[in-house]
Amino acid sequence: MLGTRVVRKEDPRLLTEGGLYVDDIAPTEALHATFVRSVMPHAKILGIDTAEALAMPGVVAVFTAADLDQAEVPPSMPFLNQEMTRTWLATDRVRYVGESVAVIISETRNAGVDAAEMIIVDYEPLDAVIDMHEAAKEETLLYPEVGTNTIFGFPAETDGMFDDCEVVVDLTFKNPRMSVAAMEPRGAVSEWSSEDGGEPRLTHWACTQFPHNTRDGLAQGLGLEPDRVRVITPDVGGGFGGKNATYHEDFLVAVIARQLDKPVRWTETRSESMLNLAHGRACEFAARIGGSRDGNITAYNFHVIQDGGAYPAVGSVLPMFHKIMACGVYDMDNVQVSAQSVVTNSTPVGAYRGAGRPEATHAIERMVDAFAREIEMDPAEVRRKNFVAPGDFPRTTLTGADMDSGEYEKALDKVIEAADYAGLRAEQEQRRSDPSAKLLGLGWSTYVEITNPVNAPEFGSVELRPDGTMVVLTGSSSHGQGHRTAFSQVVSTLTGLPIDKIEVHHGDTDEVARGGGTGGSRSLQVGGTAIHQSTEKVIDMALEQAATILEANPDDLSLDTESGSFAVVGTPAKAVSWAEVAEHVDAAQQPGLQAESDFQPESPTFPFGAHLSVVEVDRDTGQVTVLRHVACDDAGLLVNPMIVDGQVHGGVAAGIAQAVMEEFVYDEDGNPQTGNFMDYGILSAAELPSFERLEMETPTDRNPLGVKGIGEAGTIGATPAVQNAVIDALAHLGVRHVDIPTTPMNVWQAMQDAGSTN
Repeated sequence: MLGTRVVRKEDPRLLTEGGLYVDDIAPTEALHATFVRSVMPHAKILGIDTAEALAMPGVVAVFTAADLDQAEVPPSMPFLNQEMTRTWLATDRVRYVGESVAVIISETRNAGVDAAEMIIVDYEPLDAVIDMHEAAKEETLLYPEVGTNTIFGFPAETDGMFDDCEVVVDLTFKNPRMSVAAMEPRGAVSEWSSEDGGEPRLTHWACTQFPHNTRDGLAQGLGLEPDRVRVITPDVGGGFGGKNATYHEDFLVAVIARQLDKPVRWTETRSESMLNLAHGRACEFAARIGGSRDGNITAYNFHVIQDGGAYPAVGSVLPMFHKIMACGVYDMDNVQVSAQSVVTNSTPVGAYRGAGRPEATHAIERMVDAFAREIEMDPAEVRRKNFVAPGDFPRTTLTGADMDSGEYEKALDKVIEAADYAGLRAEQEQRRSDPSAKLLGLGWSTYVEITNPVNAPEFGSVELRPDGTMVVLTGSSSHGQGHRTAFSQVVSTLTGLPIDKIEVHHGDTDEVARGGGTGGSRSLQVGGTAIHQSTEKVIDMALEQAATILEANPDDLSLDTESGSFAVVGTPAKAVSWAEVAEHVDAAQQPGLQAESDFQPESPTFPFGAHLSVVEVDRDTGQVTVLRHVACDDAGLLVNPMIVDGQVHGGVAAGIAQAVMEEFVYDEDGNPQTGNFMDYGILSAAELPSFERLEMETPTDRNPLGVKGIGEAGTIGATPAVQNAVIDALAHLGVRHVDIPTTPMNVWQAMQDAGSTN
């Protein structure tokens, strides 16, 4: 069953009935919350007039900061500047367009929207700072009482590290700010109830990747014990890292529901989502790489400046991952990284697909290409020359990555062969000599990523029910990845039960007592292992039960996973099925044949791969078209290759989109210029090629399944491959670099600038 292309169990319901999302399940009597948000990027709040709004038809209540008992909440991560606090509703100052200043509670959604127009906020405008470098100058402070705009950082010692290099290349380039842009905007529903007159208990429906973290966060924020909070996460229409936090709207909906003794619901609009769902990336690298003219890279360093947005969050610490993964797939003598994270008057930056690892890969892969260009060597050969050899694993890199396994050259060669790399290079030369032909570019990215980078544990349990079916509970949470199918395959492989006899439940903290959630591509390697361990325990229990039925010694029995039956070794005719075992379980034995596990990994895993992007560039307009994208992504053992294909396809699409189109833009005064899908570039299938995926499996020894993560791999590999391809197409014109996104304007301008200097 493992390694089989099993059709996803989730899809029939999603494709026929449709998903069940937070906005679909609110109680009919629930009141609607509408947030009034700042239109100013930076200003003092002198007053808020709510009288007209409160008098509007259908309005039940209006809340500002003055109406609520709000704590000053410091950043959740202790490494961040703890003096930069935030309240759920802005108090005396707003720091970005979209920050919540009031909330209207109404009988209908439309009534709340109408009333929001009647809220009058008296602002005293303040200078806004959007550029990271300007923020670092600290001439305009977002937190005057703190006295700095710096959130986090670390130095590096770079003196002398390039002294022995024959060739040194310097480059400064950005990894632009992005919107997570999940298909389903966030939402929340809160309802309080008392059982037998006891203390009220909160049930909170949340659009989140981390149900248990949301439960614990709500409990802490509301001053409750965790068992007084139940979080239910139904279907989630995309997460990508942006839904890994408990947002201030969750707290406010819960607090107001309790104060009004009515259920309260909220679903954000797309424009709200663009301004408040955490943004991603938003950093700039000043990098240097050096080595010998025969292609050996010996030294590499970069300084990263990270935009944290207005309030420090997980995005502000991502330079730690930039540093850990700075070496990439290369064996170098000296690697140094320094960083500074700063606040700006913009949406807070959080995690987005890969969260720090795509940025690290972008940096090293762009610099390796620049180095290859400088020494006039094919970029594929420079990579091959500097790869870490398979025999050097396990290894700890210069930046502290404890790596398990890798076959980097093998992945590269598979792509070279599948793409006909030599033929593509010949076609490129032919097009360059034909003024009427569009330019062809070939771009490489060979990457390694770290999955489950913080060694998060996961819970799993397996229970044999009286009817012979099994129910699996997992603390992991699905938002499109195919958990129900993959986890069922793990159990089916061990037990011999058909996967339609196995149910997988998640997302309800009353049903699943604990869990870590989904993030960092960890679900299968950690959650799947917990289920694997629990299944093995249930099998041991079942062997005992089967032995009783067969009047045999348990040591003489074996489980035939082909038939799903237990028999005495050498006597297959006398056997009992899982259903028969279930029937004979002592009714007094509670909870029956059930076992649970909490898998705590000792180390992360390190998937890797090689991507080649083939692009076409219009000489006159600068329009970039991705013609082919050939990818070999190795995530260890493949439990379900079809699901892996889907994850890679989605990741590659996201990576290409970042390279050619996506960027969230503010003007110099802090006003968003890309606040909806009319302005923000989202790729469709029409702009993408059919991806060419090559399978390769290099198992890890860090979990019994031998699996690594795959959810972020495509994104990590694709972006630098496309960028390098665009620059490769223009290199003969003298173009040295084009920042992403490689929009027609950016590419056309690069060609014009190169032409004016040649």
